[in-house]
Amino acid sequence: MTNNLDALCTQAGILPDYYDIWGTRHEASDETRLALLEAMQFPGAEHDGVLPPVVVAWEDQPVTIPVGDGIPADWQLVLEDGQIMASQAKASAIELAAIGLPGYHRLEVSRAGKSIAAMPLIVCPRLSYQPEAAHRKWGLSVQLYGLKAASNWGLGDYTNLTAVVDWAAEAGAGLVGLNPLHALFPHNPRHCSPYSPSSRQFLNVLHIGVASLPEYAECAEAGAQVAEPAFQFRLTELRQAELVDYAGVAALKFAVLETLYRHFRASHLVAGTPRAREFRAFQNQGGEELRQFALYHALQEHFFSQDNALWGWPAWPEAYRRHDAAEVHAFAATHEARVEWHEWLQWLADQQLAAVAERCRERGLAVGLYQDLAVGVDKGGAETWVHQDLYAIEARVGCPPDDFNPLGQDWGLPPWIPQRLRGAAYAPYITMLRANMKYAGALRVDHVMGLMRLYWIPPGMKGDAGAYVSYPFQDLLGILNLESQRNQCLIVGEDLGTVPDEVRHTLREAGVMSYKLFYFERQPDGHFFPAEWFPEQSLVAASTHDLPTLAGFWKGRDIETRTALNLYPRPEMREQQIESRSQDRARLLADLAREGLLPEGVAQDPDAVPELTPALLRAIHAHLARSPARLVLVQADDMLGLEDQANQPGTVDEHPNWRRKLALAIEDWPNDERCAAMAATMTADRPAIG
Repeated sequence: MTNNLDALCTQAGILPDYYDIWGTRHEASDETRLALLEAMQFPGAEHDGVLPPVVVAWEDQPVTIPVGDGIPADWQLVLEDGQIMASQAKASAIELAAIGLPGYHRLEVSRAGKSIAAMPLIVCPRLSYQPEAAHRKWGLSVQLYGLKAASNWGLGDYTNLTAVVDWAAEAGAGLVGLNPLHALFPHNPRHCSPYSPSSRQFLNVLHIGVASLPEYAECAEAGAQVAEPAFQFRLTELRQAELVDYAGVAALKFAVLETLYRHFRASHLVAGTPRAREFRAFQNQGGEELRQFALYHALQEHFFSQDNALWGWPAWPEAYRRHDAAEVHAFAATHEARVEWHEWLQWLADQQLAAVAERCRERGLAVGLYQDLAVGVDKGGAETWVHQDLYAIEARVGCPPDDFNPLGQDWGLPPWIPQRLRGAAYAPYITMLRANMKYAGALRVDHVMGLMRLYWIPPGMKGDAGAYVSYPFQDLLGILNLESQRNQCLIVGEDLGTVPDEVRHTLREAGVMSYKLFYFERQPDGHFFPAEWFPEQSLVAASTHDLPTLAGFWKGRDIETRTALNLYPRPEMREQQIESRSQDRARLLADLAREGLLPEGVAQDPDAVPELTPALLRAIHAHLARSPARLVLVQADDMLGLEDQANQPGTVDEHPNWRRKLALAIEDWPNDERCAAMAATMTADRPAIG
């Protein structure tokens, strides 16, 4: 029994053990392994065709492709540029010399002049895109929803990003970093985590800047709607609220967007105007993927309006749970305008984000937009509905226990089944990469270790009961390199935590930049590394959305929050962190003094420095700016000295995650001393081009 289980797990890629951040070995229990095999429906139907479903190869290496039935055959390789190579296979394999031309090629096999099989052959470059201009630059990262602006409707929007880009250009920055902009759930705006999206192929439409749309300027009805006293009163409330009210913002935005959509259909689509033709071109380019996405959201909206317990497709009436069902086709035919509405919203969002990318080019930002690719999608969203056979729907991705998350993390996201993804010739992965690189000069791949392995949590079990499942690392990395080159998009791999040396080494060879956080880069005695320690091939930041801001770290605000939310499994763990944080403050002051960066008049006694002053904040960033790292990122929250972090891992509704606004409106940044001083600190060591 055990031997058979071991063999099945080896075939399925379920790893027998792992080491946690403390170096302790954990064996996957039989219960965990059996549950994961069941979740991935393994073993499933084995591939027994003449050719594999796909082969991914490096541009400089020969390729051997097995022929399933072992009978000699003729083959031809149709290269992406139209060239054709042809020969005859040996009995068991097709042998190809190194192809040398990266791209998506097609191998066809025939006998007696009759085609019997075909497969994609993806040839990949060894290196991801390496722009010369992205050297020793600094950037600003913002949570888009949290941007305050006089023009927005209580939530940062795509048009507000133009002002951020303008500020960054004036400040000498080379990039603007963003939280994931993936499509969420218009029917349920309170589902606001950008890391739990409906789809990673499409955009969050709640960030549309309504008042900037061409239709808004044309439509008197929408103007009158917004001018109503009750609307203006509510708009003021939403703008002045301390936290983002997603439901309130959605109610106002979608009410006006509905009016504008009716106007668009009547004034543009009926008349076939140039703007209508632009929309039709967008629909054609989006193809079946766009239509299926829009159809999902039309269905979800329809069912949710009848019963708000129908949270996603797994809860829909069974007849509608398959995207190719007859009932789904019938719904699409009778709700054509509603499906088109969701396509139209995607078009508006796409146009506005394209305008921001163009502004980056106009203002000369060396990198431009630095976007974020989430590690997974929500169980009940559009991406899993359309591609549900590729997902282990009942399993969840997470990570084992660590210092910041003692109970482990359960992200609630279903993972791709490795064998099924390969069986689909990686098409959904390729489409996802292209969508996220479309307007990005750099892309952060969240939890980049997921290219090699992911921590799966079985159905019904807790976060500390999971096991790692391996993925086709070389294939996924090769395709990432290929799309990076084609889209001229720099890749940053979020490689925090327990990442195997093999992953770090291979990513480094591929030119993928490492992601370094100030908090974690310590010497064995707990002191922070000197500036010169940071590797050149890295992006460095002080903190990130899942960790305390610098001011919050200094005051122990994160420890207070975890205590209040009962996130410590043992009281002594909390006491250890309080003691450790006190030592960290002392080390930080000593290390800044060692670097000659301790502000004048500041003692090395942390008890004599109760607040993290703006000068101390800048000193930490000056330390990072001096490093050899190609890119350094400043969080807007740290620039403004905010104490509360964007997200508290391990919570959903218990904490105001993804709702915090910045304390200063974007219009006031150019005249704010903190902003000017931070820009001066960063450009002192990382000057803008010219």
